[in-house]
Amino acid sequence: MKVIPLSEGAFTVDKSKLFVPFSLSEDKMKERSSGSLLVEIQPFVVVTDTDILLLDTGLGFSDENGEMQIHQNLLNAGIHPSHITKVLLSHLHKDHTGGISIKSDPQHLSFPNAVYYLQRRELNYAFEKGFPSFITEELMALKTNSQVVLLEDNSGTIGKTIKYEVTGAHSPFHQVFFIYENGQTVFYGGDDAPQLQQMKHRFAAKYDFDGKKAMELRTKWWKTGEKEKWIFLFYHDVRNPFWQF
Repeated sequence: MKVIPLSEGAFTVDKSKLFVPFSLSEDKMKERSSGSLLVEIQPFVVVTDTDILLLDTGLGFSDENGEMQIHQNLLNAGIHPSHITKVLLSHLHKDHTGGISIKSDPQHLSFPNAVYYLQRRELNYAFEKGFPSFITEELMALKTNSQVVLLEDNSGTIGKTIKYEVTGAHSPFHQVFFIYENGQTVFYGGDDAPQLQQMKHRFAAKYDFDGKKAMELRTKWWKTGEKEKWIFLFYHDVRNPFWQF
């Protein structure tokens, strides 16, 4: 398997839930507002023998020419957006789903040949809660498009190589993914396991739906991953996009 991080840059985010671009220079680090989080926004591509998988879709920002950043990042990696075969969505918070649909026409999905996989309960929850955590107008296509598969179970498989599990840790219907091929395991924990340091140290985050559960799951995954030599993918880590024992 080949793993490709698609970094959109570092951002600060506070209680306003606005993602503000941020420089990682030493001078700028001192200017961070009190109580803000420093996070990377980093979808991933995993290339297997049978699929080109996209794990979450970033903020969905575009450049001055209207080109979506995630599309450009894919092209820079030698992958045309139309070549993505599956989009795996951990949850629907706006920093993970901004690239799902076309901003100028949100009824159209931005990866035209991909099948999108998400939890039906997560979609219902997103429309129930709405702004600021969820941008529902950008999620409309997930309700109506034949490319979308709404998962119903707490665990299951997608094809022969992908396993999903609903954790209910970071958010009520958050799911994580395991991708298996040729004796390797790639683990994507989304916001249940967003950064390397959270795997190494027991930490219950106040912003999680169930912080204690997230902490215990991270401990379990880290021990199993160490034993089985998993590749961990970290969506919000500004220094370490992935880790392998």
